[in-house]
Amino acid sequence: MQIHQIKRAHPNKAKKIVGRGGKRGTTSGKGTKGQLARSGRKLRPELRDLIKKIPKLRGYRFASVNNPRPATVKLEDVVKVFKDGDVVNLSSLLSNNLISTKKGRVPAVKILGAGDVSKKLNIVGCEISKKAKELIEKAGGSVK
Repeated sequence: MQIHQIKRAHPNKAKKIVGRGGKRGTTSGKGTKGQLARSGRKLRPELRDLIKKIPKLRGYRFASVNNPRPATVKLEDVVKVFKDGDVVNLSSLLSNNLISTKKGRVPAVKILGAGDVSKKLNIVGCEISKKAKELIEKAGGSVK
């Protein structure tokens, strides 16, 4: 008997065949497990993820989106800033920093009233509460 005729008592195990396709071994270049490892994989569409992040809007024709609530201003603040006989409108409220623009637009404004008014103010182009209207007209001002 010569050395090339000797056989091993425990021969090597055959390598497990997994993955199939390509020359990359068990995973065939598909990484390990998960969505990308599956055959016939269909990735979840990115557009669907964007849609799912947007909250559902309920109600008829999304009325809350189309008709946003007006910005509110206290009558006390208006009386502090404006002088006797001044005209109070959207542009004057904006210039006196009582309201701020929303997305580059001047919002609708509602003046809410409490306290006492001693100045004659002329309010133009603003929504106004009943109480505030009474106080302004009582002081000699006008609401249009």
